Order: sequence, then structure tokens, then C-alpha cells
Amino acid sequence: MAFELAAPAAIMAVMASATSPAMPAATLEQFETVLRRHDSATLALEEWCGMRGVTDPRITAQTLATGGEAPPAAMREHLRLADGETFALRNVRLSCGGTVLSVAWNWYVPARLTPAMNEALRVTNTPFGKVVAPLGFKRRPLATVAGPAENCPADTISTHQAMLVLPDGRPLAYLVECYTAANLTTR
Repeated sequence: MAFELAAPAAIMAVMASATSPAMPAATLEQFETVLRRHDSATLALEEWCGMRGVTDPRITAQTLATGGEAPPAAMREHLRLADGETFALRNVRLSCGGTVLSVAWNWYVPARLTPAMNEALRVTNTPFGKVVAPLGFKRRPLATVAGPAENCPADTISTHQAMLVLPDGRPLAYLVECYTAANLTTR
């Protein structure tokens, strides 16, 4: 996926519109600091929602149709697939309190998850990070860009690319995460 950046003026307009007398405006820097503290975007978003005063900071995943999104070039190499292994795509909107905070594409290796994890990803609204947390993955950031990349919503304030890696060093997932302007507004 190529990175197409939003104009800095558009990002500043979103940030300026996030002011409220009840709670000071959040900044992109504050948001990025919370994201960096966690291997799981889900846990980072739950912390962020709690900091922003959301009564129920649980994150839910709404699975989206996955037609037409070509995987980034060299996906097999990124995920270091063995012979016979395949990857799957889970495209979701992550929400907190009914507000969409992120749209994410998650290419992962089903063979590296338990059957129960694969089933949970197929039939529940539980975010990937929560489902696979027992595997003890670590996040390896690849790129962070202010604004939207290709396929991100127009109001994206930050786009992240990352790998989730298992304790034995094998890649578990390749992620593209588009964080929306709703992260900087008061609730």
C-alpha cells in the first residue's frame, strides 16, 4: 500500500475542531504516545478511551467486506510463510462507545493461531489483539505517517504499518491501521 498523505492544513483543522470546555483537546502527539506504549492497538485504544472519559472504553471490531484490497507487495515474504501456509485478511472498524477510532487491515497466518482463535476471529466482534493476546506477540512498528494512506478514511489523522511477531520470532500479522479524527475529539 502506498502512502498518500493529507495536507497538513487539513490535519490542523481537525485538531483545532477538537476543542471543548469540558475536556481539553487531545493532541496527535498524546495519542501517538499512548499507541507506542502497547503491543496491541486494542489495548492502546482502550487506554485512550478511558483517558478521554468514555464510560465504557471496551473496543469492538466490526468486520468489513474484504473485496478488492490487494495485499502489500511481498506479503508472503513479510509473513515468512512456510510451504503450504497461507494468509488471511481481517478488515475491521475498531470502535469505542459507538465511535469509530480506527479502520485496520490485518493480514495474518491462521496456522499460527489456535483453532479457537481462528473461530473467534470468524464469528465474534472481538478485536484481533484480544483474541491472540495469549500468544504473547510483540509489535514491531514499520512506518507511521501523519494523515491517510491509500484506502484510509478521509478523516485519518495517522496511519501505522506494523508487524506482530511471536515470541519465537515468526511473524504473526502485518497491519495497516488508519486512526480517525474521532480520537482527538471530546466525547
